[in-house]
Amino acid sequence: MENIILASSSPRRQEILKSLGIPFQVVLPNVDESSYMAKNAADLPEILAKAKTQAVARAMPPKQVIPWILGADTLVVMANKIYGKPRDHEQAIEFLEALQDRTHHVITSLALYNGRSRTTSVRTACAKVTFAPMSREEIEWYVDTGDWHGAAGGYRIQGMASCFISKIEGTNSCVVGLPIFELYDMLKEQGYSIVS
Repeated sequence: MENIILASSSPRRQEILKSLGIPFQVVLPNVDESSYMAKNAADLPEILAKAKTQAVARAMPPKQVIPWILGADTLVVMANKIYGKPRDHEQAIEFLEALQDRTHHVITSLALYNGRSRTTSVRTACAKVTFAPMSREEIEWYVDTGDWHGAAGGYRIQGMASCFISKIEGTNSCVVGLPIFELYDMLKEQGYSIVS
């Protein structure tokens, strides 16, 4: 299998690629996510996934052959309000207070650049996540674990937050940040086979 450039520092995305046996290297995109906007919050992950892929492609040396670049972005959205990565402990508490006892959407978009055809394919997955009611003590306990750092919405489904998630409609891999079915479907469409 050919090496894929992963335009993400996410350990969870790296773990998923490893679990699928896909060889990759990480190249961090130079993208200021706060400078991107969309009329509809649900469109922003696709815009950012493409921007990350394009930023890495532009940063490559001019004569280097670029086989594959994979970008991804995940957003937590509720009532058209985006819950990004909390900036600090207090905002993590604020996010969880808003999300507890409610259902929100987790939207993850993938963008795959094919260096041979010089085209970019995009796939988006959406999951609905419902938090059980949480007491202030439970919220503070979770935030004190530090598990929220760098996570959209201020929680990680594969971590201690799973104690409070009562329902998921969709796939875990979408919520983690790299929807496996959509990734496989996109790779297959582009002629990249992980089945040998």
